[in-house]
Amino acid sequence: MTLETATLGGGCFWCLEAAFIQLNGVLEVISGYCGGQVEQPNYAQVCTGATGHAEVVRVTYDPARIDYRTLLLAFFAIHDPTTPDRQGHDVGSQYRSVIFTHSPEQQRIALDLIGVLDREQTWPDPIVTQVVPAERFWPAEDYHQNYLANNPHQPYCMAVVAPKAAKLRKVFRDRLK
Repeated sequence: MTLETATLGGGCFWCLEAAFIQLNGVLEVISGYCGGQVEQPNYAQVCTGATGHAEVVRVTYDPARIDYRTLLLAFFAIHDPTTPDRQGHDVGSQYRSVIFTHSPEQQRIALDLIGVLDREQTWPDPIVTQVVPAERFWPAEDYHQNYLANNPHQPYCMAVVAPKAAKLRKVFRDRLK
């Protein structure tokens, strides 16, 4: 089995992780940081916005069971790609919408899909998602991994994370594990 990787940032990594882990063909989702200048950044540093990192998830998937375009459709379904450096109340460059591509093919698929979604006016405003080559990925601290599963009653999880995971279940019900 040949596995592939997608690295995506669209606001808080807890939301993305909780959503993607539900998809059939997704084998692992790791929350972390990508796109910045500091080696081995930590959550406190990234939260300042000064490191240049985005909160991201690294998704390991089986392309025989789920393709990259479908992963991107899920990505666009669970966040607002039209707000620069913001998702809801989470504001700062660490919450930017970004696709870190691992190959020219991933870049082509991402740019083509963004073009389609913009032409179809899926959102009232243009998509501002950055599409850039993947950089060094730094896993987030252990307590950030499986955050919703480990903290289901935490207020942010109840108000923000769980609804995004539920939205993915509704929109992609035929693609769930």
